[in-house]
Order: sequence, then structure tokens, then C-alpha cells
Amino acid sequence: MKNVDQLKKTLNRIDRKGYKAYRDIQDQFQIGNLVLAIDHVQADPFASPSRMRLIFERGDLELPEMRSDLERTALEDFLARRFRDAVKSGSGSGKGSGKSGNVQIDSGRQEILERTACRISDDTVELRVSAGLPAQGRTILGRVADSLLTEQLPELAKRACVLDADALANGRSFLDTTTDQDALRRQLAEHNLVAFVGDGSVLPRASGVSDRPMRGEVVTFKSPDSLAVELNRPNAGPIRGMGVPEGVSLIVGGGFHGKSTLLDALSRGVYNHIPGDGRECVVTRDDAVKIRAEDGRSVSGNDLRPFINKLPLGRTTENFSSENASGSTSQAANILESLEVGSRLLLMDEDTCATNFMIRDDVMRRLVPDQSEPITPFIDRVRQLYEQNGVSTILVMGGAGDYFGVADTVIWMNEYEPHDVTANARSLIESRPVDACESLPVARRIPEPSSIDPTKKNRTKTRARGTEEIGFGDEQIDLRQVEQIVDPSQTRGIAEILVHAKTRGIIDGEKSVDEIVDAIDDLLREKPIDVVSGFRGHPGDFARPRRFEISAAINRLRSLAVSQR
Repeated sequence: MKNVDQLKKTLNRIDRKGYKAYRDIQDQFQIGNLVLAIDHVQADPFASPSRMRLIFERGDLELPEMRSDLERTALEDFLARRFRDAVKSGSGSGKGSGKSGNVQIDSGRQEILERTACRISDDTVELRVSAGLPAQGRTILGRVADSLLTEQLPELAKRACVLDADALANGRSFLDTTTDQDALRRQLAEHNLVAFVGDGSVLPRASGVSDRPMRGEVVTFKSPDSLAVELNRPNAGPIRGMGVPEGVSLIVGGGFHGKSTLLDALSRGVYNHIPGDGRECVVTRDDAVKIRAEDGRSVSGNDLRPFINKLPLGRTTENFSSENASGSTSQAANILESLEVGSRLLLMDEDTCATNFMIRDDVMRRLVPDQSEPITPFIDRVRQLYEQNGVSTILVMGGAGDYFGVADTVIWMNEYEPHDVTANARSLIESRPVDACESLPVARRIPEPSSIDPTKKNRTKTRARGTEEIGFGDEQIDLRQVEQIVDPSQTRGIAEILVHAKTRGIIDGEKSVDEIVDAIDDLLREKPIDVVSGFRGHPGDFARPRRFEISAAINRLRSLAVSQR
């Protein structure tokens, strides 16, 4: 390891030289009580910024006590956010061409995710940052780089990791909030609940393009007495709120009264949220999956018979593939693929569902007999899914009262306030009979390894674009309708995981999709998510996705070929 004087000397030597001379500083340097590790130097000032680590000895820092891996993840998130806030306050900016002086850390949004931006080991604390090395045109600005690397970055790191009394208290609160959310989620099963919304929660968001809480005149959530339960938080104590029971639950009401806002909060409730988000006490089973129709998606080797069967001209749906699935076909595939990898809670909003998949009313059934209709609507399967497969469903429903006949719980959102109208809804319609057949079959599909190819011109090539798309070899994986990807870093994580699974033999032609994601989960329980990174420098810009979003990406590969077990 070199010292700071050697870094300064090198920067002075390469001042005003061509940009490639920056490669001479790719090394590790002791700067006071931290180490600056320059892992990757960008090719030119307009390329992605250089990757660096700022490393403290853990014993030199006073940090909140971490009592679990969950709290370690929360503290890493907390420190990364402090570094981001320090950058935003004005330090770390610079002038020059391209990305000169641009300092960034992958610090996240409203959810607390396992990230690679900060890593706390038994011995060290690492901040993994990107910084644009300063240049004028493609000429090195050595003195400006000296200030950036030896003064600004160390100062930003200290502001993030050297905690005064107030920062320590904030850090402890951050960890306690995370622990409380996890505790609430773990209590759901023992109360026969699939979700919980704490009284006082703020569900509306600031706007359609912002995930931050709405400010000003906001109706906070309050549970109806008939659905109220009290759960315990180990740090903040008991909390009252609305428990959503297992089974079939409907969220009904007029337009703009908060139905979809409640469902969206429940879909995000699989993640923990930062203090002040408003949804810290909204928790959902961690195997919940948001389902929607997805016209045009590819479908490979699905057994759609539980929902679609007896196509015209004798065609079968036992092993169904399509390059351009319809709304109903895609929604059926989305359900069955989620069940395949272990989901036991489906979330749906009628606004994003295929009408002919969701329901056939009595008038239509009289005109078009069941034997002439290949689609078995969801209303005919939803109770069977619960009673025979143990799969609960939460549905936003504003225009199909027939669903009252299959519902266990009906919640009416009126002016953003929930009301339990289950008894009234049941009085309006007879219960629908449940199909007496056995549990719905779910095919186990084995991907063909050659159909999952991340290479382009014989080189591994992936690129994530927001939360919407992954460039994967010669393909584009469309993730726009996979709504529980909440951060672009998860999209990057999915790309890294798929490459790792292919190159390390997890996708081997023998494992089914559920066994593949099981193997990935096992790997990431044993090791930090860094293990899947193929980047030669630090992997500081991706976050861990859930198994359901990983499988969703696999299923949306248009090249995917599978066999059924």
C-alpha cells in the first residue's frame, strides 16, 4: 500500500498529460485513518466515473451496535445515505469535461435493500463510490484531482462514517425501525394475516413520479374496528392497525378514493422502509407478487390448463409458448409462474387486469356456453387457489360485484378511509361454489442453458436501464410490468445474478426454475451479494432483488426454451 504523498507525486507528474495516464493511480493509498482504493479508472472523462473504495478500520469508528444481519444491512444503508447527503450539501462537486468531479454513491430510495454500496465486515467499513477524474477536454487536471482524491473524498467519508451523538441516535433509530418492520412481518402468520397497515400510516405518494410521502393535507390510515389487530414492535412497542386476513380480500370503492393507493402500499410492504416514509408500519408477506395482464410478453412452456384450455382446432395449452401473448394468456402465465417459485399471495388491480380473464357474468355465460369458452375466469379459481393451494388473493375491484360471492373480506375505501363491509357485501349475492377438483397443477419447467445467453459478439454484455429493461446479450428483457422492482440497482442485480447463474452452472439443464432461484437464495444467504459480481473493481451499484423478480426476468427472455418435469 502506498501513502498519500506518493499519490500526490503521481498526480503532479501526470498533470496536463493525456487522460490514459490516470491509470498510474490505480492502487491503494493510506490517507490519514482511511484507505483510498482506486479500483477502476475510467477510459476518458465522458465514460462512466472511476470506481473507488473508502475504507476505515471498524475499530476506529463508533457505530450503533448491530445485533443481526438485518441490522447490518440497515446500517450499511444508513451510512451510504449519509455519504449521499454529504455530496448533496456541496462537497465533492468539481469542474471540467464530461463527468469530471462527479461523485456518487448508490444510496437507494424509500426502501431499505441489501446493497453493495457500503460493506461492513468484522474488521472494516467500506464506502464504494464513483468519482469522475477531472480533465479539461482529455487533458488531466492533476491539481484538481489531488484536491478531489486526497481532500474531498476523505472528508465526505468522514462526514458519513464518523458519527456524533445525534448521528448515533439517528442510526440507532434507523436500525430499530428496520427491526420493528421485520418483526411485524414475522407476526403475520401467527395471526392468520397476509398484510398489516398500521394506524397513522401515510399511504399516498407525493406524485405519480415520486415515491416520497405526500405532504400537507393527508388522510392518515385508521383501521375499522372489526379488522383491527394489535401487533408488537420490539423497539417502538404495540401498534394497532388493520389486519388483512388470509383468503380472498376485496378492496372496493369509487374512483379516486384510495383503492389502488392501498394496494400499492401493500405491494411495497414486502420491503422495509426508511424512517419518515409513512409506510414503515405497512407490511406484507414476503412472498406476495403483484399480478397484471401483460400484452405482448413472451411465454415459454407453461401449462395454462388451470385457466386456459380447449383452444379451437384441438390445440392444447399443456405446454404453451407464444412470442406475443394476449392479456388473458399473459395474466394466466404470470400467476402460474409466481406459484411455480413459491408465491402464496397474489395482488391484483382490475385496472391492469384482462377483463375476460377476471370474470364472465351470467348474461355472457348464457350467450356463450362454458364449453365454447377456453378461458376459465379467475373468479372461478380464486377460492380454489386458497382452499386447495393455500394461495390468498387481494383484489382491487370497482366494477364486478360478482366477486362478493367469493370474498372472505371486503374493504370499502371511502374518501381514503377503510370500512369493513363484508357482511353487507355477502348479503347482496350468493356464494359461488368451489370447483371440487384437486389443487391446481403448477408445471415445473427446466430452462435449456443455451437459451439463456448473456454474450454478444463472444463477450458477456449486460446493461440495466432503470427498473424497466435489461440488455442481456443480444436480447432486451422487458421488465416494465414487473411492478415490485423498486430500484434500478435491483435491475442491475438481476443482470449480475443471471450471468452468475449461467456461468457458474446453476442454470444447468437439470434444475427447474424454482430450484434455480432456491440455489440463488441459498448462495446469497451464505455470502454477500457481491459474490455474483463479475466486475473487476468494486461492485458498488447493485442491490438484491427477490426470487420472484429474478424468475420474472428469466421468464421474459424471448429466447427462453424449457422442458417440463
